Amino acid sequence: MNHPQFTLPRLTALFRQAIPRLLEGVVAPMVVFYTFFALLGLIGGLVAVTTWVYLGIVYRLIRRHPVPGTMLLAAIAVTARGLISAWTGDWVVYFIQPEIGTVCIALAFLASVRLNKPLVQKLTLDYIHLPAFILKHERMRQFFARITLLWAFVLMCNSAVSIWLVLHQSLEGYLLVRTAAVAAITGVAFAGSVWAFKRVLHRMHAEPAA
Repeated sequence: MNHPQFTLPRLTALFRQAIPRLLEGVVAPMVVFYTFFALLGLIGGLVAVTTWVYLGIVYRLIRRHPVPGTMLLAAIAVTARGLISAWTGDWVVYFIQPEIGTVCIALAFLASVRLNKPLVQKLTLDYIHLPAFILKHERMRQFFARITLLWAFVLMCNSAVSIWLVLHQSLEGYLLVRTAAVAAITGVAFAGSVWAFKRVLHRMHAEPAA
C-alpha cells in the first residue's frame, strides 16, 4: 500500500499568490522611494516610502482584511530606517541597514537547521498546507533542512551583492543592478526549490508505506 497522494499546487497558483506580495512589498516601495527622491530629495523619498507602507496597513484595516505580521514588522523597520537615514542625511544608510538584517536572518536559518526546526518549513506552511504524514516523513525532514541551508546561502549572496553595490554604485545604478541581480539569484533558487520539492514528493509516493 502506497502513501496517500499529495499534489503540489500549480506554479501559476503559487505565482498568483507571490507576485502581488512581491510587487507591494519590494518593487513598489523601491519605485516610490526613487520617484520622490528624484523629485523632492532624500527626505521626500523617505516620507513617501514610509507613507506607502502605512497606507497598505490602513487599507487592510478599512477592508477588514488581516494585516500580516510581516507587514507590521516592515512598517516598524521602514520607520526606523527612515529616521536614521534622515538623521544622517545619507541614502546609503537607508539601503545598507536591511542588508545587515538579511545577514542576521541567514544566520537564523542556519541556527534553525542546527535546532532541527528549519525555518523554510515554517515559511512554506504559511502558503501551502502540507498533511502531517508529509511533514513527518524522513525524506521531507531532510529536504527542509537542506533547502533551509540553500536559502541561508542565497540570503548571504544577495546581501553581499547588495552591500557591494550600495558602496560602489550611484543610487540609480544600485537600484537597477541590485534589483536585477537579486531577482536572478532568488528566481533560480526558487525554481530549484520547487523542482526539489516535487522530486521528493515523487520519491515518497513511489515507495511503500511503513
